[in-house]
Amino acid sequence: MLSRIADSMFWLNRYMERCDTLLRGVRTHYILMLDKGINQHLSWRIPFEIFVTSHEEELLRYENDTDTSLHRLLLDNENVNSLKNLILHARENARGMQDHITKEVWEHVNQIYHQVNVLANSSNLLVYDAIKTIDELSQNCIIYNGVTETTMSRGMGWNFMNLGKYIERCLLTIELTDKYFKQINYNLDDEKDILQWRPLLLSLSGYELHLKNYRSNNYNKNTIHQVLFNKNFNRSVLYTLLRIEKYFTFIVENNKAEEKEALIKTMGRLVSKVKYFDVDSLNHLTLQSFLHNTKKDLLEFSNELAHTFFSYS
Repeated sequence: MLSRIADSMFWLNRYMERCDTLLRGVRTHYILMLDKGINQHLSWRIPFEIFVTSHEEELLRYENDTDTSLHRLLLDNENVNSLKNLILHARENARGMQDHITKEVWEHVNQIYHQVNVLANSSNLLVYDAIKTIDELSQNCIIYNGVTETTMSRGMGWNFMNLGKYIERCLLTIELTDKYFKQINYNLDDEKDILQWRPLLLSLSGYELHLKNYRSNNYNKNTIHQVLFNKNFNRSVLYTLLRIEKYFTFIVENNKAEEKEALIKTMGRLVSKVKYFDVDSLNHLTLQSFLHNTKKDLLEFSNELAHTFFSYS
């Protein structure tokens, strides 16, 4: 496979996964902020910190302004991580390799692109009328995953697509976890109610799983276990790393790149570090360093992967 095509497949799914996580977070904050009596601690700050490059003054100005936050996160041309720009980049990658993806995948990406552009010229994101639009966009991102799953052949391109998907998902899970636990200074002994963690769990589509599988009242450590170490939760750090390892293994089996041995060792160390980490050793110091170091290691792996397979200079 040409490195240009592999690069496009990798980034197509990275952008689409970022769209999906962005919309889950927007939907969560939009709904929960309608009931500020219960969710006094909630604002648009965390989505802004992750998806908008902004300074503290702007954060303070807009963290409780739903209209402006929706525009900045979804439609702002100046925000490189707005939904509009993300889906534009996804479409550009898909358009450049139409011979290597199915007709259904191309048409669905193109459909979402046009849906977002129509939205930019309408009033459907007014606060009182936004939820229907957000739900439609979120459902289309979910459908995209179904379309790729059911129509794409399981070749080298599929492996690169899934590498992009799970690298992006893992990075965003780490980023979200870091932002929410920073609110309590990473102090796991500062016990919080489940309402403290509901925005995080809903943004990762894990709230229902949490209620069904975690019975103790130690909500801080239960949440940490779920989002970092639960191998049955498809957005946990461990689960996503195991999927990255799986698809990376498929790729290097038939590749003769000299650098692949170093990449294999890097991936193995990263997975082992998370898989065999002592959860009970986490505290306000080790949690922060664990999150930051895991993110740093995964970014380094992703950069090395790009240099090896995509011929980046």
